Formats: sequence, C-alpha cells, structure tokens
Amino acid sequence: MKSVNVDKIASVAQHNDLASELRVSKDIPCEEGVLVAARVLNTKSRYNQLELTSGRMATVNQGDIIVGALGHRKALRGYSGHLPTSLKPGDTIQLLNIGGVLGVCDSANPDVGAPFDCEVLGTVLSFPYLGERIGVPARAGSSTLEDEPAIDTAGVPVIALAGTCMDSGKTAAACAIVGRLRHLGLDVAACKATGVSLRRDVLAMEDAGASASMIFSDFGIVTTTEKNGRELTRALLTGLAQTRPDVIVLELGDGLLGAYGVGAILGDEEIRKALTVVLLCANDPVSAWGGVELLRKEFHIEPALVTGPATDNEVGVQQIDERTGLPAINALVNPVELGDRIASLLQGETA
Repeated sequence: MKSVNVDKIASVAQHNDLASELRVSKDIPCEEGVLVAARVLNTKSRYNQLELTSGRMATVNQGDIIVGALGHRKALRGYSGHLPTSLKPGDTIQLLNIGGVLGVCDSANPDVGAPFDCEVLGTVLSFPYLGERIGVPARAGSSTLEDEPAIDTAGVPVIALAGTCMDSGKTAAACAIVGRLRHLGLDVAACKATGVSLRRDVLAMEDAGASASMIFSDFGIVTTTEKNGRELTRALLTGLAQTRPDVIVLELGDGLLGAYGVGAILGDEEIRKALTVVLLCANDPVSAWGGVELLRKEFHIEPALVTGPATDNEVGVQQIDERTGLPAINALVNPVELGDRIASLLQGETA
C-alpha cells in the first residue's frame, strides 16, 4: 500500500468519497467497477476530456494521475475495448470513455483518434471498517444489483425513448419532455438504463427539471449488456417510482441493435407492460423506418412518434409520415409541441 496524489477523479467514481490523496494497492482485481489510479502517458487534441464527480468536464493532460473504473466498451462510435484479464503496476491500459472507464482498447473510431494510454499505479483502496486501517478495493456504485429484481412502478406512467443509434437525439428529446411536463405542473423523475458510465445525460435531465434521477452506474455497472439490461431497468423504474413522481422518463442509451442491452429490455414482457409511451429517436428517414419496423415486428411495440435528427427538416418529417404513418416532431425546434403531445397521450392513458 502506498499514497498517491491524484489530479482528476472520473464521474464513474461518483459514489465514493475520495480525496486527492489516496491509498493504492499493487494487487489489482480485474473485475468490472474496480477503481484504479493511473498516470496519463500521452497528449490528445480530440476527445481529450474527463467528466469529473462534480459533473464538470476537465481537459486531460499528459502526466495527470486519474481515477477510473475497470470495464469494457462496445461503441459504434468512439472506442471499443475489453476488461483486462490481469494487471500489475506499470502496465498500460487505455481510457475508453469520458466517464472514466479503463480497459484494453481494441478499436478506435478515426473521428476521435487514438485513446489516452495510462500507466497503472494500483487499485484505489477504501477503508470501510471503523477504526481499522484495513483497505479493500474501492468500486463504482452506491448499491449492488439484485438477481431478477421485481418491477413495480406503483402506477406511475413511464415514457421511454429508444434510438436507432447513439447520438440519435434521445437526451435532447428527454430534456424537452422533462422541461415541458414540469411547466405543466408534473413532478418528473428520469433515468438512463443502458450505455457506458457517463452522468452527462442524467445531469442534463436534472437541469431540465427532473426532481429525481438515476443511472445504471448507481448499481456499480460500468457498461450495460444483454445480460444485465433487464435487471437494471427493473431496478431503476422501481427505485424511481418509490419517490412518487407523476411520471418517469426512461432513456435507453445506444441503439435498438447495439450491444448494451436495449433489445433484452424491450423483449421483457413485464417491462413492456410498464411502458406507457414509447418514442423512437432516429438519425435519418431510413433508420426511422427500420426502427419502427423493429419495434412493431420484433417487440410488438407501437411507437407514439418519431423524433431526432431525422426530423430536422420538413423533408424528413414527410418521409417518416408517409413510410411509417407516425407523427414526427423535432425536439430542438418544437420542444413545447413534443412535450404537449406526450402530455396529451398521458391524459389519454389515465382518462
């Protein structure tokens, strides 16, 4: 065990009360969510920031000592990488995302360049035993995820946003809906159920007016998968329902065909029954058509409307209407119209 002074603590370590001076161990369990300290070895001019526990974005510099969590990532854009099987101080791993996930990079998108290389310094230790200097590996999350948790939304309606891909406008639409429903006098809670650890989206929903928010990493899950997506969604909806909001907004990160578990979530009959309104966020008219077909035929879900970049102009709106028979509303240009449409659908369900 030795002391290390760190420069930046990533948001994936949100639920750990970490100071700038930490104790680290040379024994490193290669398990998802274990917090490690590492020294940044190179300089980047693109994709070079880290989301801190404060929610602020900080530029990462060569020589910085950061705290992140071991994990994997399977992103269509950005970096993809796997959890290392063994680590020791001095080994090199990569920073896989802005939220602080550390692993072995397998693939990099040209748009973001090569990742940050990081020299492993050791496992960050926590000291849970009062009066004893017995350190244990610190881990992401504030609680653990139960096996097969029950789902109980307590009658609270749920608005779900699914996308055709990452960056398809889900968070922008979620924020528009949260903001408008709050202006209409509703108490809105919000959560993100799938993706890679990054609090930016739920923080944006809080800024829009969500009274309570949760994210999958609250349960110590660094990156969601087909194996844990269902359980996480059940736990998130049940947990938020206990705060007694008027409505819950649920963002499903990544896309319908991604590796983060959206398909498993929508394939769960009990979760589907809990979803009051489902919106599709699409990048272009072709993906809008394909996403609607997937929802209808594979998951037996009739989406209420389409939003996202596919609706950025009237051409896309007309094509979506002609091809899918669904209304298309742009969340950036017409946020009030989008929120009012959702409010009317909620009233119809409760009438």
